[in-house]
Parts: sequence; C-alpha cells; structure tokens
Amino acid sequence: MRSYATAQNTGGRGIQCDAAAVRTAPDGTRAYVVLDGIGTSQVIRDWTRKTAARLATRAARHGDAESALRSLYEEIAADPDRQDPYERRYMPSAAAVVAVHVPGRPLTLAWAGDSRAYLLRRGLVHRLTDDHNLRRVYPPTATHPDGGNRNVITSYLGAVSTDQECLGVYGHPAIETATRPLVDGDRLVLASDGAYEPHEEAGHDLYVELDGDKLRDITQGFVDLAVEASRKSRPEGEWKFVDNATVLIAA
Repeated sequence: MRSYATAQNTGGRGIQCDAAAVRTAPDGTRAYVVLDGIGTSQVIRDWTRKTAARLATRAARHGDAESALRSLYEEIAADPDRQDPYERRYMPSAAAVVAVHVPGRPLTLAWAGDSRAYLLRRGLVHRLTDDHNLRRVYPPTATHPDGGNRNVITSYLGAVSTDQECLGVYGHPAIETATRPLVDGDRLVLASDGAYEPHEEAGHDLYVELDGDKLRDITQGFVDLAVEASRKSRPEGEWKFVDNATVLIAA
C-alpha cells in the first residue's frame, strides 16, 4: 500500500474529536490509526490527536498492530487516576483501530471499541473488525429487534479492564486482533462510527462510495455524504447531535 488519504467532517458537534494518523518506519513498515474520541470537548480533542500519533508511531516501530495497541492500552490504564472509578469518568478516552502493513507480510489489525476496518477487494467489501458495543453483546432478536444499544461501547483506549475481565462481562476481550494477507489492488479503509453508520443505515454500497482513483476526493466525499445522510435521518432540531466522521483509505 503506497498511497493513502484521510478526511474528516465535524458534523454537528462543533469540535472534531476523531483523529487519524499515519507513520512510516525506515524499512517501509506503515501504520494507520483512527481514534474516535468519546465525548466532545477541547480536552478530548487534544488528547485524541496526541494519542493517535503516539499509537501510529509505536505501531510503525513495532511492526505489529496488537503489540502497539496493547502496550499503549496498558500504559494508559496504569495511570493511578484511571484506576479510580470516579476520576476515570472524567478522563479522555477513544475507540481505537490500528492496522500495520510490513512489506511482504500480511496486514495486522487490532482494535478496542467500535471504529472499524474494511478491506475492498475486487468489487467486494470485507469487514475486518467486530464492534465492541452492547449491540454485539445483545444481538437483535425477534422479540427485541433493536438489540443492545450500539452507542454504548464495551472496550476502548482509556479503559482499565483486562481481556479476561471483558470476556467475563461482555464475551469479548478488551483488545481483538486480525491478520489478513493482501493482494494487488486491495484497499484498506479505517472509519469512525460517525463515518460508517450513516452509510450503513441509508443502505449505501460502501464499495461504490470508496472506489476510484482520487483518494482525497473519495475520502472527503465519503465523510461529507455520511454527515448529509445523518442529517436527513433526523429533524433539523437534532442536527447538533450529528457525529464527527473520519475515514482513512490506503491503497
């Protein structure tokens, strides 16, 4: 993957609390990161930007998504203030997804939260991540068609639960991973929920929306359309609740 582009739209929030970062090591290893800050404030915005850069730098150096995310997760969780349940409620945190491409090796991914990774290949979209939220814990059923609240995430960067603790409560570890071999023509997509959910709800074909040669135009068009679709789905008085949208495409 030689080229990439990112784009953002603040939606109705007023402050962009998502962040994307890309770092390349001297050997050509490249790390891609998208963080979706939980909440809206200047403090969250600044923390998310700084943390995305830290994670991307660490992932490029490690050459592996899991070791980078896990080491940063544990480092943040070790903060004494994070260990205090009351203090932790007021500290910044984010859903995180990181992908690492080492030349000649399979793509590695790791995530905590509901930011997603997709792989576009030969006309098909393959979702590579599984959301950490209550919708996954309580899937829709005939008697409860909405399932759990997908806006309540069950793991994230800034949490302190171990894999075992998360498994015991939610049925998934705090950090999950995946590995995917790449072929020529593959396109990697990382997206915050504010970018993918409106497209999903509107029934848009993600491959159609993300295919094309001009990556910068595609990325910006994707987040702008996501915000537009989200606005159309609600009354004008609720436009202020339209989420930040961030997407990163690598090809």
